[in-house]
Parts: sequence; structure tokens; C-alpha cells
Amino acid sequence: MSLVSEIILNSDDELRYPTIGELESIKDYLSTGENRIRLITLLRNKEKDIIRVASKKIFQIHPEYITPGGNAAGARQRSLCLRDYGWYLRLVTYGILAGDKKPIENIGTIGVREMYNSLGVPIIGMIDAINCLKEATLDICNEEDAASIEPYFDFIISGML
Repeated sequence: MSLVSEIILNSDDELRYPTIGELESIKDYLSTGENRIRLITLLRNKEKDIIRVASKKIFQIHPEYITPGGNAAGARQRSLCLRDYGWYLRLVTYGILAGDKKPIENIGTIGVREMYNSLGVPIIGMIDAINCLKEATLDICNEEDAASIEPYFDFIISGML
């Protein structure tokens, strides 16, 4: 849910007007909109490069994943891993767009451990993979952009622990 929607629903539930503090938070949110859109556009446009670099890193860390019998052995399994990379990168952009981690939690972290465990995917490998995705993403960013993006990756990782 967006900040604006949340404030409206909370105000309506409590039969009141939005508070000055809530209106200030909307003002702050709107003032950063152009920068959030720029970051999302950057990540969207660089998605293939980010995923290429991140996948190379994860398979260097865990070469056993691409050997026969590994979770990413064969073209089909490897493409599923890369699909997950794209999905997690999109989750980060949803967080950036909302200016909040709630979309990431609601869409991507609730039940993620159980899902990967049921699929036989080692959770430590997924954490390593998200770290690789994070590093590849931050490598294309300046310091300020990296500082804005990094907490969303850290939130995903903490949801896997």
C-alpha cells in the first residue's frame, strides 16, 4: 500500500483529517519522486547487465550449483535462477517506488524460506545470490544512489534468515 493510501485509510478509520505530520510525510515522499523514478529507470535499463554480473559471481562462489545434480545444472534450471534474479530486482524497484519496504515484504519475503526449502534450494545459496545481485547493482551506482538502494536488498536478505 502506498504512503498516501495508508494515510487516507488510517485517517478514515479514526474519523479524522490527516495530521500535519502525515501531510509532511506525503510532502517529503512527493519531493523525492523524481529521484525514485530515476533509480527505477536505471535498474530497469541495466537489468540484463546486473543479472549477468550477479550470476557470474554466484556461480564462482558456488560452482557446485552448475555441476550435474546442482540446483542450476542445465539450461532450464539456470534460466529459473536468472528469472528469480529479475524478480528480486523488480521487488527492489517496488520498494524504491513506494519509498517503503512493505511491498517487498508483502510480495516477496513472506514465506520465502519455506518456499525455497520445499524446492530443495539451499537458503544460504539464495542469500549469497541476493548479495551478488546487490553488489552487481551497487557497482553501477554512485554512492548516494547506492545508499538509497542498499536497504531494500538488505531487507530481502533479512527476510531469508
